[in-house]
This record gives sequence, C-alpha cells and structure tokens, in this order.
Amino acid sequence: MSTIRQRLKVKVVTPGYWRITIDNPPINLYDPEMFAELRVLMDRIDSDSDLKVVVFDSANPDYFVAHYDVVRGEEIPQTPGAAEFSRWPEFVTRLTNSRVASIALVRGRARGHGSELALACDMRFASREKAVFCQIEVGVAVVPGGGATEGLSQLTGRARTLEILLGANDFDADTAERYGWVNRALPDSELDEFVDNLARRIASFERRPLELAKKLVNSRAKVTQEADRWASNQHFITTTTWPETKAAFASLLDRGLQQKGDFEYSLGAKLGPNGK
Repeated sequence: MSTIRQRLKVKVVTPGYWRITIDNPPINLYDPEMFAELRVLMDRIDSDSDLKVVVFDSANPDYFVAHYDVVRGEEIPQTPGAAEFSRWPEFVTRLTNSRVASIALVRGRARGHGSELALACDMRFASREKAVFCQIEVGVAVVPGGGATEGLSQLTGRARTLEILLGANDFDADTAERYGWVNRALPDSELDEFVDNLARRIASFERRPLELAKKLVNSRAKVTQEADRWASNQHFITTTTWPETKAAFASLLDRGLQQKGDFEYSLGAKLGPNGK
C-alpha cells in the first residue's frame, strides 16, 4: 500500500507553541496535498485549548513556498482534509480569526501562494540575505487569488500594491520590510532565535488576554472579510481558463517552471522581457 508523504511537519515545542515546517521537495510547491494538510492542521489548531502561537517555517533554505501548482492546482486528492481550491478563503479566514497567533518565518522564495500563505499569518519575519517575495500572477497571465490583493492593499497601500502585482517581480527582504510586507527583515543568523524567543514569550502569557487582544486588533484593523477573498479567488480560477493563460502556462512549464533549477530560482527576473 502506498503512503502519502507529509508536506507539513508539526513540532510541539511547548504545549502553547508549535513549529510547522513546510517540506515538499524539491521546491516546496503549493499543491493540493499541502492544502489538505493545512486544513487538517487548522482543525488541530482550533481544537487544542493549550495552544497560543504557531510558527510556519521551511525545511528548504531556498524556498519558503515556491507558488501554486499550475498543473494540479484544481485536483482534489484522496487525502484527509482535501477540498477544491475555492475553499482557500475559508482557511485564510479561519487562520486570521483564530484565537491562536500565527507567525511566518520566511527564508527562501515566497512567491505567489507562498507569499499569500505568509500574508495569511498574523506576523511575518524574513531573512535579510535569503528571503525573496514576489506575486508572480500577472506575469504568468492570471491574477492573485490567495489573498495578496487584500493583504497587500492593507499592509503596503494602493500604489505599492500595484507595483508589486503589476510588476510581478522579486523583492528582497529589506524592501519588503520598508513596504510593510513583513514586520522585520533580520540577519539570517539571527532570524530563528528572534522568532523562537517571540513565540516562547507569547506562549508564556495567559491565554484569555492573548485571544482578546488579537480579537480587538482584528476589529480595529478591519481585516478582510471572507467574501472579498472569495471574490478574488474566483477571479483567479476564471483566469486559469483563459486561452492566453493556458498558453502561458505551457510555455513556462517548458522553460522550467515547477522544476528545480535556475528558471524557478530566478523566476521574477525570468518573467520579464529580458528573461532567458
């Protein structure tokens, strides 16, 4: 009998603090199985009364999450938690509204859905030397559907969001910090300790004030509603059916999209007019 490889490895650091490591070789592609595991994880998070904070990181120093799987993205695998991609806004809303705080520790490339998974978290901290952010969607003939339009508009403002989305280019961690995309860019040698100390500090506090503080911030910050995320997600799904998008996907796959190599590694530059 075949076994399904886990994409998410959960380490219980303390009863109040979990570390969730993304591990889907070779490039941490966001595929239907990863979505299924995220949905199961969300059930575990919501059901654990001791949990106060979770940290998402990556086992691959080159990729936090590469991007959405353009070949298999709409599949529904025979695995626990599996669902159509149109359910993604439901997951993001649950994570945003969860009583548990969530932190993305970003080392490597967080493009497309990788950036959007980080944006779904409450806080983001990035490696100054190794983190790369990009919303590639317009560059591959679709529009963002995983929350970038909403999240970046809140965090970076209209003009910078348009620069990010319409330019579809890579951003380093320092620029992402200046734009508000991430909380802080830190030297890579200090990143893990900083995030671990913050998570342990949060986990040491009483549960009820932590929950209420997050709830109050959510109400004051006017976080995006699920209906808005759903609308963007449906627009993304529609764009994947366009003839020009299908042609773009085929061309990009031929050039090395979703494969380990220089094309994926330097994807932001490769999408431009001078990309080879």
